[in-house]
Formats: sequence, C-alpha cells, structure tokens
Amino acid sequence: MPRYLMSVFGSPEPGPDSPTMTREEKLQSFADTGAFNDKLEREGHFVFADGLASALTATTVDGRGDQPVITDGPYLETKEYIGGFWVIDVPDLDVALTLAAEASHACREIVEVRPFQTEADIEAMLA
Repeated sequence: MPRYLMSVFGSPEPGPDSPTMTREEKLQSFADTGAFNDKLEREGHFVFADGLASALTATTVDGRGDQPVITDGPYLETKEYIGGFWVIDVPDLDVALTLAAEASHACREIVEVRPFQTEADIEAMLA
C-alpha cells in the first residue's frame, strides 16, 4: 500500500496572526487527535506520528559545500511551519485525503498530504 505524509501546519508561536484556543479547546484538540490516532491504529493505517517543538528551536544544516554551514532557526521564514505529522499506509490518495480531513478537524490545523516516493518514481526520474 502507498504511504503518505500528512503534515500539520500552524504558527511557530501564538501571535496576532495565529488563531488562539482556550486551554479547554487545546485539551479537547489533544483528546480528539489521540482518538484519531487510535482510529488509524485500529484500521491498520498508522505507521508513525508525532508533534514537533516550535520552529523557533530549529537548526538548519547545509552540508553541500566543503564545510557544513549551521544556522540557528528554520530554513524558511514563513508565517506557518510544520507542527506535527502522521505517516499513514492506505490503499490510495482518496483514503489519505479522507483521513487528512479528519486529522485537520481533530487537531484544528491545516493538513497537507504528500505521497512518499516509490522505487518506480525514482526510476522514472532517472530515465
């Protein structure tokens, strides 16, 4: 079965541009996300999931030159960053999109869906 990455996008820190939730809403979001994770496991779609620390804690490493360049902070300066993710194993994109809609509802953030590269994808690139 194909694997997909479902990335959760949100603000790096609460601020004027980010929607705020009350403590109770955050707790409910965590509970809803936990219930969604349980559903993924029951249905055999769960591979791995986790939340990430703030994008402000990121360190960027560019090792393409003779010496690596290490920079404090995220690679991209944007208003939204990946806050967490799921790796799922599902029959097709339609199932992945249905699950992403449920994930977005549970965690109350935008979710992007991307397939993992397959060996056939790599062979096609190299052809």
